Amino acid sequence: MLLTCYFSLLTSPAFAQLLVIPFDNPTQEPRLTWMREGAAILLSEMLASAGELTIEREERLRAFERLQLPATATLSRASTIRVGQAVAASLILSGSVTMTGDQLVARARGVRLDTGRLLPEFEASGPLTDVFLVFGRLAQLVRGAPEAALPATPDRLPDAPQVFELYVKGLVAETPSTALAFLEQALSVAPQFDRVRLAIWDLHSEASEHQRALESITAVGPDSRYRRAAQFRRALSLIHLKRFDDALATLGAMQREEPSATVANAIGVAELRRTATPQPGRATYYFSQASELDPAVGDWFFNLGYAYWLDQDPKAAIYWLREAVRRDPADGDAHFILGVALQQTGATAEATRERELASRLSSKYAAWDARASGGDPVPRGLERLHEELIPTQVDAVITSAAQRDHESLAAFHLDVARRAFAREADREAIQQLRRALYLSPYLAEAHLLLGRLYLRGGRPTEAVEQLKIALWSEATVPAHLALAEALLQMQDRAGARAEVERALALNPASAAALAFKAKLAGPW
Repeated sequence: MLLTCYFSLLTSPAFAQLLVIPFDNPTQEPRLTWMREGAAILLSEMLASAGELTIEREERLRAFERLQLPATATLSRASTIRVGQAVAASLILSGSVTMTGDQLVARARGVRLDTGRLLPEFEASGPLTDVFLVFGRLAQLVRGAPEAALPATPDRLPDAPQVFELYVKGLVAETPSTALAFLEQALSVAPQFDRVRLAIWDLHSEASEHQRALESITAVGPDSRYRRAAQFRRALSLIHLKRFDDALATLGAMQREEPSATVANAIGVAELRRTATPQPGRATYYFSQASELDPAVGDWFFNLGYAYWLDQDPKAAIYWLREAVRRDPADGDAHFILGVALQQTGATAEATRERELASRLSSKYAAWDARASGGDPVPRGLERLHEELIPTQVDAVITSAAQRDHESLAAFHLDVARRAFAREADREAIQQLRRALYLSPYLAEAHLLLGRLYLRGGRPTEAVEQLKIALWSEATVPAHLALAEALLQMQDRAGARAEVERALALNPASAAALAFKAKLAGPW
């Protein structure tokens, strides 16, 4: 009965997105060092092969980076929930691996994101050499189907556990040279395992060794399940090598086969870069296509607005850059270029506010202004090239908002967010605030509340961005104090003190500001 209930939790639409994080190695068994990451990959693959919707490792790593967590960190329950919220997971699976004699013992349990409640723990064991069978059995238990036939080796894994071990050791190696050695060894044993070639490409590309990256990916054949991922990586290498015509040929074939926002954006970038003087309309056509295919990604709109600026069409640039800041109000580059474009159209007051906001978000914009010397202060090379084929993510609010009254709808989402914040439903509150800010990008209270949510979730860098925008929109004592708290979390005591003084300048009798000042005056 318990297994059946748990299975219903996994297969319910409300729990469709599953995230598996690295397992613990509590006994520090040397043989299992690589298995922390290996367990996460194996359980994800076993569940995916059984039809579950799992979140990819690359997305998990991006979430760890965004939350400033080491990729190899052992997470607390609170940090586990934060990672799950960052990737919009509904259920997170974690666990441990230990050795009992020659037997590998793998344990897994889930955490529901809506309640934070721990679900039952499951255990599977077997010889380390049968690691695929052990995790196949564990996946069956997690799904509540212990009597189902054990899956064969998942399609995306090699047949031999030894090759999988080399592959994972390459992924988690501390130095690129060690990683490359493991990956090349895995490839020499299993040349058909193209997933290794993608990992080798990643290593070379991160090191800006684009010719070697290109050579590493060319062996992926037309019948490989990784063909499309390899094609895209090949095109990226060609762009970096300035072989734009070859890149465009590859990307064009991909787009004809299966339209993708990421591919359309890459075509636009290649078009923008392949001549010293861009041909008007060419890059904007593809950036526009990307924005239509996936209207949730702000970078497509930034690229579109930026390309129009380069095409010397400030009115179009203004329109699309405003769409970019709807999706990412902390996009300093978009605010700066928007300010420059507004200045050119004569909207001086609005232009000044946009450039002021940009300067609050980063000090680099003062240098851009200083370099201009009466010319264009907007540098070349700001276009954004995504290097992962991300799936289309259409937010219903974004696609339908044009038909609704923005102000009243933003107020509705803000009210829902306030109530969610009060009951500590942080994930729901963040979603509602994103929707409110899409509709009203400079809504001070929404930025303040979002900053507080990021603070509560241990994300001070993102909190600072939101709180600076809140203060730019409306200077208030609560916003200054929230920014002071965020800066204090980032070890910026002087910055925190300055924000407290600004709060006291607004209200010298503020009890909260005086208490914060007293705290800062105490021992550090």
